[in-house]
Amino acid sequence: MTFYFHFLSRMTLALISVGLLEACNPKSDTPQQPSGKEKTTKTEMLESGAAILQSDSPLQPMNIYLDGFHAAKDNPAHQMEAHHFCRQVNEDFAQCVLFDGNTRQANLIGIEYIISETLFETLPEEEKQYWHPHNYEILSGQLIAPGIPGIAEKELMKDKMNSYGKTWHVWNSAPFGKTGDKIPLGEAVLEWSFNQDGEALPGLVEKRDQRLGVSTNEKRNDRAELKDLAKPQSGVDALKGKFSMPAHPLPGVVDKKAAGPK
Repeated sequence: MTFYFHFLSRMTLALISVGLLEACNPKSDTPQQPSGKEKTTKTEMLESGAAILQSDSPLQPMNIYLDGFHAAKDNPAHQMEAHHFCRQVNEDFAQCVLFDGNTRQANLIGIEYIISETLFETLPEEEKQYWHPHNYEILSGQLIAPGIPGIAEKELMKDKMNSYGKTWHVWNSAPFGKTGDKIPLGEAVLEWSFNQDGEALPGLVEKRDQRLGVSTNEKRNDRAELKDLAKPQSGVDALKGKFSMPAHPLPGVVDKKAAGPK
């Protein structure tokens, strides 16, 4: 996994250097403009100076871009698209910052930590309730890495099979089908993954696909062979029956409790 993240990082930097990233990575503008005055000339000058003098930023390695969907664990009807910018820290642990778009104007809305199955199994049982499974996101084609070659994206998804994410949203800026907040309000919200077909609100995935020029169904078909790598995961059935639309299981996506003992 680390090899492919490093490979993708180098490729991303190479694309930037030749000006190709703009062409291969469709834009997704933020739907929310925060409350507040326009930046002054002084502020813009300070930003320019900081960009030159403060170059050793922890954000620089966060250049792996993933796009997917989240539902609030305590209110699954509250759903949104999340743009992830990630750094693979080691073979078993990655950390991502989440935005409501993929341009410079995007708002920071949360964080996600991603761990391997190996690390997940070391967690106390009480802690595991905060970590959502990833196999459905991958096998369904809903989790994508926009702008990179298909073969590299597939290898990336292969290495994320059986992994888990712990996600907190701190800004309700762009809930699907609803009006977002102009500034971050209230408590952080624990987010969850979709784990069956039909759990995503109608139009959520389709509008993302149209905007970014991708096909979730094509990716699902292309990733079908990854089903052989799928293991039963904790949390698959955590929100079962809590969505408004009828849902249907996807082969390869199984809850550990439903699978029973080995």
